[in-house]
Amino acid sequence: MKTLLAALGGLCLVLGVVGIFVPLLPTTPFLLLAAALWMRSSPRLHDWLLSHGRLGGYIRDFREKHAIPLHAKILSVALLWGSIGWCVAAVVDRWWWAQAALLAVAVGVTWHILSFATLRR
Repeated sequence: MKTLLAALGGLCLVLGVVGIFVPLLPTTPFLLLAAALWMRSSPRLHDWLLSHGRLGGYIRDFREKHAIPLHAKILSVALLWGSIGWCVAAVVDRWWWAQAALLAVAVGVTWHILSFATLRR
């Protein structure tokens, strides 16, 4: 069971890192899930993730303060609307229902991101 949880944690880590570059794939939930899975399966991997220079801070801040840094909010929302805007204008420009669906997703994800407290450093 520990091997399965460790493997699932690795998959979640990969999805979280990919989510940094793909706006509709959430980064933080996958990183939190990876940390939770590794906490139960491999303390060494859990400690590595929490002490990671780039990813560990986001996990610790979110777990302890339930907050997202302001720069992460701005970057996330900007990338989200940039990619959704491009898709609406260039990819699904002939299907109004797909445009409406993408815009609804963008509004929902934006609201979700902005609903968390802002961590100011």
